[in-house]
Amino acid sequence: MIAKNTVCLMYDGTALDAATFYAATFPDSSIGAVCHAPGDYPSGKRGDVLTVTFTVAGIPCLGVNGGPMFKHSEAFSFQVATDDQAETDRLWQAIVSNGGRENVCGWCQDKWGISWQITPRVLSDAIAHADPAVAARAFSAMMTMGKIDVAAIEAAVRG
Repeated sequence: MIAKNTVCLMYDGTALDAATFYAATFPDSSIGAVCHAPGDYPSGKRGDVLTVTFTVAGIPCLGVNGGPMFKHSEAFSFQVATDDQAETDRLWQAIVSNGGRENVCGWCQDKWGISWQITPRVLSDAIAHADPAVAARAFSAMMTMGKIDVAAIEAAVRG
């Protein structure tokens, strides 16, 4: 059963591959129902995987194999809050080493074109700090990074 509010992501025949990767990579993630096409359609044949329900870090999603005409952009991203450098490194590396690519300020993109913000909680806390000078130092430090360096953010907070 599809949740009342579900993120729908389009893929070019790789929805099950993506869901499998997400389920193996992110805590609180799983694959649900896999629906096969009951007939031919513009981007596939009868029996091909048409949709996959899955959960990514607690967020219900529906992957649809809609074809190559649907492209992802950074206008949509998953933001995953991490607790420490080890978790940040593990998730970042999993995405990038599986055909993804690095970006700036904690962003990376998986091989299917989905953008991810791998964001240590210490960064979120620092940027929202009550002292504007602390927030500015943390923000300035972040702006120089690809993957977020927790120790460097902590140093920026300390001044």
